[in-house]
Amino acid sequence: MIKITFPDGSVREYNEGVNGLQIAESISSRLAQEVLACGVNGETYDLGRPINEDANFVLYKWDDEAGKHAFWHTSAHLLAEALQELYPGIQFGIGPAIENGFYYDVDPGDAVIKESDLPAIEAKMLELAAKKENVVRKSIAKTDALKMFGDRGETYKCELISELEDGHITTYTQGAFTDLCRGPHLMTTAPIKAIKLTSVAGAYWRGHEDRKMLTRIYGITFPKKKMLDEYLVLLEEAKKRDHRKIGKEMQLFMFSETVGKGLPMWLPKGTALRLRLQEFLRRIQTRYDYQEVITPPIGNKFLYVTSGHYAKYGKDAFQPIHTPEEGEEYFLKPMNCPHHCEIYKNFPRSYKDLPLRIAEFGTVCRYEQSGELHGLTRVRSFTQDDAHIFCRPEQVKDEFLRVMDIISIVFSSMDFQNFEAQISLRDKVNREKYIGSDDNWEKAEQAIIEACAEKGLPAKIEYGEAAFYGPKLDFMVKDAIGRRWQLGTIQVDYNLPERFELEYMGSDNQKHRPVMIHRAPFGSMERFVAVLIEHTAGKFPLWLTPEQVVILPISEKFNEYAEQVKMYLKIHEIRAIVDDRNEKIGRKIRDNEMRRIPYMLIVGEKEAENGEVSVRRQGEGDKGTMKFEEFAKILNEEVQNMINKW
Repeated sequence: MIKITFPDGSVREYNEGVNGLQIAESISSRLAQEVLACGVNGETYDLGRPINEDANFVLYKWDDEAGKHAFWHTSAHLLAEALQELYPGIQFGIGPAIENGFYYDVDPGDAVIKESDLPAIEAKMLELAAKKENVVRKSIAKTDALKMFGDRGETYKCELISELEDGHITTYTQGAFTDLCRGPHLMTTAPIKAIKLTSVAGAYWRGHEDRKMLTRIYGITFPKKKMLDEYLVLLEEAKKRDHRKIGKEMQLFMFSETVGKGLPMWLPKGTALRLRLQEFLRRIQTRYDYQEVITPPIGNKFLYVTSGHYAKYGKDAFQPIHTPEEGEEYFLKPMNCPHHCEIYKNFPRSYKDLPLRIAEFGTVCRYEQSGELHGLTRVRSFTQDDAHIFCRPEQVKDEFLRVMDIISIVFSSMDFQNFEAQISLRDKVNREKYIGSDDNWEKAEQAIIEACAEKGLPAKIEYGEAAFYGPKLDFMVKDAIGRRWQLGTIQVDYNLPERFELEYMGSDNQKHRPVMIHRAPFGSMERFVAVLIEHTAGKFPLWLTPEQVVILPISEKFNEYAEQVKMYLKIHEIRAIVDDRNEKIGRKIRDNEMRRIPYMLIVGEKEAENGEVSVRRQGEGDKGTMKFEEFAKILNEEVQNMINKW
């Protein structure tokens, strides 16, 4: 018998070899109909996979990420099965589940798969799913796997197999299709009821630009057609909110192939918005005793060898900068933390100096594959709102609480009302991959759990998801249309203090190693602005928006008065512009609604005579006529009321 421990702490005994479906059936037949996969000691299992040892156990349904992952992973195989029937001789690369759906990279040989072919592929997938084919997992020897896929001419699969260890290779079969795969999967294709293939793109094999360009087919599936219909409506709304489209319309940022792929350039309006965000966070950090620093955009290779970043990222980073001095190499800065460790080492530190909080808006560079670049959310150069807190072990919890306060202020000020946290802890069984003492780990993990409990923050615990150097807390935000984004993060680090030999003199007159906390409420300025654009559809909070007011003279006779109003508003720190185009007032109103400027002030003969403005609010229409001095007072009060909340 083996002991199965459920999330509520209850324990049941089952025969060795029991599977997830049998456990679900022992609880409830209805539950067994709804579950898609299960978790066994932190690893996601197929429901039919035997469990042969005592285990912490959880069942995953559609609402769970792991359940969707298994659903979409099987859907990727269903896509491949359909392609195998429709395109004889096609070769397969990889086909994973992703955040929203799945994709498969394929080499169709002489055939060309186009967007217009997707409906026929969808129809074949639905036909195959209706057969309710069992999905069968099988362990296979490396030599047998190489022969099986080699006989089929699957060169891409053989390349993957050649890099795997014998004894750890599995395949999954459904119908006439067999794939090299670790899983997990559904037990059958029966739950897949609604299918939409969303796009076709090119993707270099294994992400390397010197390898062959494959065809990548994206798709998404659901257990009910109603869910697909709702998703397609959401997709259309997401297109309207695309930060690349809105950013161009609002003239916030740009990219240039001449400058280089993935290197954003901030235009004047975008720069003003970004600087306003930075000043906002600076004011908050000052209240929490942060000291701001500036470090160089490059560093000696030895710095990143010491930190471990060279070993981890060196091959995939921008290549070294060689100086005229023999053997001297520098790297574009991929992280700010090694520089901050050197700042810590600049002076002898005492326990009385801690915690030491160092902050920087530091620009870093990482070489992302061109196929992975996406607007501001995935770039090669970005600025982190980075801070590193050096503290004593017993201070970790309090510092966590303080950082959580800052992140809460940031989210509320941007109207991110719906967010949750994920606590990433060590694997319960395999502790070999982590550094630091068990005692320090237990203190840090407990500090994070207690901090979340004290703040009343819903937090999901994920075992085995901690970084090798310490546990962490990631913040997941839901935007206005329900999409989840990972933004703020707090990480505990025992690794860098060890590598850089950081010390402080304790009250016992002995040298001790500080704990290092990494913290970034925005994450990166680029990604945060992208998410904010899509959350607000470009209608930023009044205090933040690049242009707060546009003044619309009804004819050129009133341009001078419009300029007079603008100058008064600017003197009172209100960001205003004049639209003096020779256009009808209706056209000006429509155009400026599209520019997402919060207030429009219409001025004509009556307004000019009386020193007034006719006020329109974005999305609310006419708000009446008033003296422009009164309007300035109302707007400034509105902004001040927003700021006073944080």
